[in-house]
Amino acid sequence: MPRYAQLVMGPAGSGKSTYCSTMVQHCEALGRAVQVVNLDPAAELFSYPVMADIRELIEVDDVMEDESLRFGPNGGLVFCMEYFANNFNWLEESLGHVEDDYILFDCPGQIELYTHLPVMKQLVEQLQQWEFRVCGVFLVDSQFMVESFKFISGILAALSAMISLEIPQINIMTKMDLLSKKAKKEIEKYLDPDMYSMIEDSSNILKSKRFKKLTKSICGLIDDYGMVRFLPFDRSDEESINIVLQHIDFTIQYGEDLEFKEPKECEEDKSALVDEYFQDRVDE
Repeated sequence: MPRYAQLVMGPAGSGKSTYCSTMVQHCEALGRAVQVVNLDPAAELFSYPVMADIRELIEVDDVMEDESLRFGPNGGLVFCMEYFANNFNWLEESLGHVEDDYILFDCPGQIELYTHLPVMKQLVEQLQQWEFRVCGVFLVDSQFMVESFKFISGILAALSAMISLEIPQINIMTKMDLLSKKAKKEIEKYLDPDMYSMIEDSSNILKSKRFKKLTKSICGLIDDYGMVRFLPFDRSDEESINIVLQHIDFTIQYGEDLEFKEPKECEEDKSALVDEYFQDRVDE
């Protein structure tokens, strides 16, 4: 029997721990057993029970206080994650060998872990050896994404993780419940974006011709390959949570022995469902 894992990633403050907590509560209401593993050695507080905590193995504060190392916060975290990669036996013992496991891995927010450092890739390969089907879940704060340039940065971060880890990935805009009605309406265009339209909208802001050309090339790459799309995640709305979970379950084929259904909406009517979601929020 396969085991299942969500690798919950995203910049610091994007809502990774809140996502894990919300998903655990949602799955409990559905009668599903979901466990969480904290992989952030700098974590302080989280509102979910953990089956394993990397801070039992190594902690950033201890590394920073070590006189022989003298690391700052960033260097300390990288050291911790490399130490973790050399001690995957600790994780194996913590996880046990239960079939049909469904585990959320709450990961650190440093983007270099998903771009040019090999640690997270090594973790993915190790999980796959332990018969886990792994899906990347990349979170971006919706409040950060309401401007086109910030949105492009968010897409590139998500794309970097997809290329580096080489696993299926669901990209999510979090904290939708914190947006104003006007911002919710504005952000619709970022869920399934037309990158060329964004270039036109931003043409007055771009003064440098070279910068315009670079931005156009980046947007063209994103638009032509269509690799990054976002789902809205509103922790106060059960339907929003369930749509995200359905997409992830379908990606890793959770419960394939059961009669499995595709996510609620097909690609053709996805925009219609998104419109309905936002209209419901506006009506409220």
